[in-house]
Amino acid sequence: MSLDFTAIDFETANSSPASACSVGLVKVRAGRVVERASWFIRPPFGHDAFLEWNTRIHGIVAEDVVRAKTWEQQYPDIVAFAAGDVLVAHNARFDMGVIAGGCSATGIELSEHHSMCSLAVARKTYTLDSYRLPMAAMAAGFEDFQHHDAAADAEACAAIVVHAAQRHEAPTVEALGAATRVTINPVRIRAEKPRAANQPRLSNRPMIFAD
Repeated sequence: MSLDFTAIDFETANSSPASACSVGLVKVRAGRVVERASWFIRPPFGHDAFLEWNTRIHGIVAEDVVRAKTWEQQYPDIVAFAAGDVLVAHNARFDMGVIAGGCSATGIELSEHHSMCSLAVARKTYTLDSYRLPMAAMAAGFEDFQHHDAAADAEACAAIVVHAAQRHEAPTVEALGAATRVTINPVRIRAEKPRAANQPRLSNRPMIFAD
């Protein structure tokens, strides 16, 4: 089996996709976890307010990231860790939006990435009442992890994809995508809707977590 990919999970400080405050990364080679990494991220100015709603979910507060490196400093480490792998995330639209949002907000070039959504894979693999990450991970035999801890969530995501690939007898992420009809998509900067002159950059609306 040449099932190689990198699972990734972000937690955010607020509703801005540029407000990543932590990341978890898990590298899979031949269907086995071979490397793990996680760290705090200091969100860029203008995207760095910690909303109570988000903190209730992941437990991270502003003081935790004061000494952390910024997105500009850490994005190259994410790129290097992934080493060109397909990035797998549970509700990949959210996590890929964080990558694109961080690059857009800081003016750095977005590297070439492709992503697969483990949430979509789980829906084509299991019959569950809920496909949120804890339920899908349980179906894959990965239980009792700290949900909304970026490192733990990335590992749960990896477990889902490895288990699903075994169920579908898919030797690669590309074969798994074909078997489940889940597309592997390029990551792109999203066009932002223009804001009124008096409209604040950050919304008071909480970030919606679909995992």
